[in-house]
Amino acid sequence: MSTFLSSVAVLLSTLALLCSGYTAYQVFTLQQTLNVASAGNRNATTSTLKTSSSETTAAPNTTSKSPEAPASSSPTTTAQSTASAGSAIKPGEFVQPSFGKKAEVELLSLNRIKDPETRNRDVVNLQMRIRRLATDGINPGESVGVYSTTARNPDTSETYKGVDVKRSTGSVDLSSLRPQASADAYVWLRIPEGVNSIDVFVPDTAAFKNVPVSN
Repeated sequence: MSTFLSSVAVLLSTLALLCSGYTAYQVFTLQQTLNVASAGNRNATTSTLKTSSSETTAAPNTTSKSPEAPASSSPTTTAQSTASAGSAIKPGEFVQPSFGKKAEVELLSLNRIKDPETRNRDVVNLQMRIRRLATDGINPGESVGVYSTTARNPDTSETYKGVDVKRSTGSVDLSSLRPQASADAYVWLRIPEGVNSIDVFVPDTAAFKNVPVSN
């Protein structure tokens, strides 16, 4: 009986050792599997990061400035600007004798304005200065009829007249002026837009050629 129990005890001890060894082997195998899986995940993550960094670095800069179109000047605008810039009348530029040599007429300005009634810019305000030169010999009735002033297009020969006698000084009587004294006068002329130069005809005065119209 004692021998049988001893044998059973030895057998149980052997089985316990075998179970412990098998359990230890299973634990070791599981640990190795986990280590291999972890290492694979780290390698995959590192590879992904390197690939992303490489793609980011190698990606070309597709943003570029679009070429700017060269600034072009419109011929029409340039022509109009040139005409406007050179259209001012200079002092003493347009002076003509009147009534022989008894007087002289000087054009002061020729400015395009807006018609207050129609709101169109087809009116030109012509300002002039009439100076008496003669000391005597002025006959009664010798006056410069400013209101009768006309103009002509030097290119088309079209004639332009005054807007209304009320839109002018009327006339300047030379006998009312002392020698070397002067009087300023004006008249509105109906001149279409786009006409930048005209010939001016003041009664009893030599003609003024190619007078620029200021816009």
